[in-house]
This record gives sequence, structure tokens and C-alpha cells, in this order.
Amino acid sequence: MVAEPAPRRRVLDIEDYALIGDCHSSALIGINGSVDWLCFPRPDSPSVFTHLLDDQHGGNFAIRVADAEVSRSYIEDTNVLQSTWRAKGGELVVTDCMPVRTDEAGQLEPLRGVLRKLECTSGRVTAQVRVTPRFEYALVVPRLRTPTPHVADFVGGGSAVRVRATHPLQRRDAHTLRRGDVLAAGWDLEEGETAWVLATWTPAHLAPTDVPEPEPDAWQQLLDGTVEFWRDWITECDYVGDHEDDVHRSALVLKALTYAPSGALLAAATTSLPEEIGGERNWDYRYTWIRDATLTLTSLFILGLRAEAVAFKEWLERTGAGRPQDLQIMYGVEGERMLPELTLDHLGGHRGSRPVRVGNGAVKQLQLDSFGQLLESAYLFSKAGGDLTEDNWRYVSGLADICAQRWSEPDQGIWEIRAEPRHFTHSKVNCWLALKRAVQLAERRGESSPSEWTDSRDELADRLLTDARQRGWFAQAWDADVPDAAALLVPAVGFIAATDPLVSETVKVIRSELAHDGLVHRYRAEDGLRGGEGAFLLCSFWLVDVLVHAGQVDEARELLGRLRAFANDVGMFAEEVDPGTGRHLGNTPQAFTHMALVTSCAHLSAAERGLLPLDEVPHDFAELALDRLLTRRAHTA
Repeated sequence: MVAEPAPRRRVLDIEDYALIGDCHSSALIGINGSVDWLCFPRPDSPSVFTHLLDDQHGGNFAIRVADAEVSRSYIEDTNVLQSTWRAKGGELVVTDCMPVRTDEAGQLEPLRGVLRKLECTSGRVTAQVRVTPRFEYALVVPRLRTPTPHVADFVGGGSAVRVRATHPLQRRDAHTLRRGDVLAAGWDLEEGETAWVLATWTPAHLAPTDVPEPEPDAWQQLLDGTVEFWRDWITECDYVGDHEDDVHRSALVLKALTYAPSGALLAAATTSLPEEIGGERNWDYRYTWIRDATLTLTSLFILGLRAEAVAFKEWLERTGAGRPQDLQIMYGVEGERMLPELTLDHLGGHRGSRPVRVGNGAVKQLQLDSFGQLLESAYLFSKAGGDLTEDNWRYVSGLADICAQRWSEPDQGIWEIRAEPRHFTHSKVNCWLALKRAVQLAERRGESSPSEWTDSRDELADRLLTDARQRGWFAQAWDADVPDAAALLVPAVGFIAATDPLVSETVKVIRSELAHDGLVHRYRAEDGLRGGEGAFLLCSFWLVDVLVHAGQVDEARELLGRLRAFANDVGMFAEEVDPGTGRHLGNTPQAFTHMALVTSCAHLSAAERGLLPLDEVPHDFAELALDRLLTRRAHTA
């Protein structure tokens, strides 16, 4: 998709950013041509460019044309971005990527760089180039050396960035600048002329000492190879359904958010983008949540991406290695368990939204829904033909034992509240799911289930239904008349039919009290934090799914259309939107949102084709989607 020409603002909004990545890290590029967020060598490493979180001191890598309008789009079926600058005297096309290449074993090998190609396609333009890395979340102002007019080296702390360009670079010295040395240039380009600039990161102790000249032919090969990589990869996607372009764009976003060495999938590429502009609800999402496991696997199955599903399952295996009682709700991309939360008080925050946080203090919370999501993932993976080893089974059966013992405890719930624990409905129904799947997995293995599993499962079901029947709908927590969008998942896990009156009334209450023109807020109850937040796109897609499975297809189709329209000009979704303005809020791009779009499109497409059951019995939405995929593959085999 191609953007309408947009005015250039000094401080960009969240929806003004596009993603590029190399499956090892990723960068955000604003519609003004500025790389404002980039972390090396991992996506959760300290940032090299931090302008996104401090527009005064954060540092960036900018290319722009004065007094020009800009539009942008991805090269078809890739994560390679093209921006077109139209000025009075000419036109400039900038092509941006993080180069992707493979080693002799076929494994992805990161260049750890950003490659930018500038082509004057008509007339004459002056391209302004500015590079100001600020290492370790802008705490380190590096030393700048310019050994040749075409090469510059920034070194400071543990990082080094080398910049090479086909056109001259100029250094502006620190004695004239309060904020450190700047690399800047103005390149006059005429029609048919091309310029290149490449910035690559290395650890400071491995910083190169040679001074190679620019290699435009080799860089063109890198760019061509990166385009080919993404196009080859998307051919592995065998999604069948409506809105294929949107689904493929979401698939490409999700692939860019993977960490290739381990198979992990980040929740988002960023930290501390605010859920309320100027507010304090700013969190670090550059980690992998166990809660995402089911939706991750389901969306990967729907997309036909078996290799990514296996890699993610292996990541779950490694991170869960050890005792079941040590399960955490989230991990680092290589399985790290310690994610201490810090505030970076030297940063001003995105549009003044503070504090800026790195790490995540919720890591040690008790969130009982994680048990259900992990057991559901194991069940779906097994049903899809995946191998659950003896070690896998010992681990998941241990999780079921713990769930049978602890389901009656209060917890922090899916929304990770920083207030007193509660008996959240969503947590309880996921404990029921965990025990149900444990029993089914035992049956698949020809083993009997402990009575504690079946007894706890049945007791949980009775308790959940008793509480819901007392008020006529499923509330946020037991003994509390507060709605919560997470209750939309009660029918999604197969606990109760989507057509059941309890579900119908739950949907009615949520739409009345939490929704605005189809956009659903999580809840409006006290959660221990000040300020508000936007509507959660994930919750809005959940509403689509419930409507679909309840047979309200026309309404679901209309709502899905409204939600798809909230993508930015290049098809990206953040975590939330402001219902009044449509502005994006929260970290971006949000994997959960893109996964939910994939599954909602698949569910609605199945309903449109008469592929959903019309009975009044409960169905697990994810299992239905997997069954459709397995049936289709059997018919085409």
C-alpha cells in the first residue's frame, strides 16, 4: 500500500513509523526519513539510535529533502522500505533495509547494519544526511573519527558504528555543538544519479581498523539479496482466505520480530511507547511472553509456517528447561529469566511520556493463565503432528500438577496489574483449559490422568459457571461486577459455546461499558496505576472472533473492516489506538495485534465459506482453525 503525501512534523506520532529488520534486531524509520530507534546486537540491547524516546538527545540517522512531500511503501512481499520525496525541483527515492544474508549452512547471518540507497529519479535534489549515534540509550556520546571523506567511525563505551558512503561526509565538531560530534552532509543529486550510505555496528573492542572504500556494487547485491530473501520466505505462507495482502503484511512483520538464533518472537520492537501521551503506562515489550504461545502457534499454523512453529516450540522447550514450578510469564529472547526493571530518567520520553523503562518488573508475577496457554500450545503442536518428547511430557504434566494445586489462588492476571491479586475469570478459565488439555494429552499417549486433574477441572468449571450465572455474565473477577475484555476468551478456549446466553450477555456488557465504535478497552477498573490508556486492538479482534463463532457474520465483517483501517500507511499496528483520533498508542509494531488480525481474518473467511460448525456446543477457536488447516492439507496431499 502507498501512503498519501504526509506533512513532515518535527516530533512524529507512533503511527508515523515503519519497521525494517533482519531477524536479529529491527529499526523504526519515521515518515520524515529518520531512523529513530535501533538496538544492537539484539532487539533488547541498549539502543544506538534513541530519538524515538528523546527528540533532543537521543540521536538518529536521518535522510531528508527540504520542502518536500514524502510517501512510502514496502517493496512488494518484503520488509524493504521505499520512501519517495517530491520537491519542487525533483524527486528522490530512498530504499532502506537491514541486510539479510545466509552463511554456508543456510543460517541467517546478521550484518548488523542499515543500508540506505538514494536515487534521484527526476530533476535535481539535495539530500540532507545526518548521523548521530548515541550509545547505551543515549548515555554515551561517542568519539567521531573521519579517516577519509567517505568513512567515519563512532566509538564509545562498548559500541562502535562505522559509516561509509559513496558521497563525501562532513564532521561538525563538538566544540560548536553542545551535544557531541555530528556527521552531516548535503548531497546534490541529478536525475539518474545514485548515492549509498551504510552504517554498521560492532562491539568497540572489535571495531575495524582498516579503512575500506565504499562498495556500491556489493551493496546493491546486499539489497537485491535482502529483497530475494523476503520474497522467498513469503512463498512459504500458504494462507487461504480473505484479506490476503493484510495477512501477508502481518506475516512479514511477525517474521521481522523473530529472533533467528533462538526462535523467540518479541511482543514488540520497542520499549516505553506510551499507552497515554504524557502518561506513565510505558513498558518494555522487547521480550517473549508465555501467554503469546498459543496465539503465536495458531497464527503460524494458519499461515502454514511450520518451520517457525517448530523453532518457537523449541524456544519454549529451552526456556522451560528445569523445574515446572520455575515457569515464568516471560523470558528474554535467549531464555533469560532476569529482566530487572529500570527507569532511564535521563530520557525525556516519547512526546514527554515518562518514565522510560527497560526490563519488566512483571516477570516474577503469578499469572495463572500461562499454564493454560502452555498446555494448549503443547496440545495443538501434538495434534498438528509435532513430537512431544518424554521430557516435554514430564514438564507439561508437572505444570498440570501445579495448576491443580494453585488454581484457587488469586493472581495478577493477563493484564499484569500492579495492585492486589484477584481471582480473575480469565486466569481461572485458563487453569480449566490447562487441566483439560493435560487430560487429553495423557489420552493421546495412552496414559491415565491423575484424579487431581479431573477433579480440579470439574470443580473449576462449576465455580466459573456458578459465578457467571449469579450475575448473568462473565465479569473480570469472581465476586466483582466489573467487565473485562478478557472474558471474550471464555468461549474462545471452548469452555462454553459462543451462542450461550451467558456469552451473549457478556458481549453486551463489554460493548456497552468498554467499547467505542467497536474499539474495545481492556477494563476500566482500578489497577494500581495513574492515568488512562487507549483501546486495545487485540481485544477488538477478540470481539470479531466471538461474533463470528456466534453466527453474527455480517457484524463481524463490518467490525473487521473498521479495525483493518487503523493500520498505518504501511500496514503496521501498535498495541492500542485512541478511539477519538485513531492515533496509535503503545509499543509498535505489536505482535499480538498482527497475530490477532491473522486469526480473525481466517475465522471470518471460514465462516463466509460455511466451514464453521453450526451446533450449539463449545468449540476451541484455535483448535477449529488447526482442524481446517489439517483437513485442507489432507485433501491437497
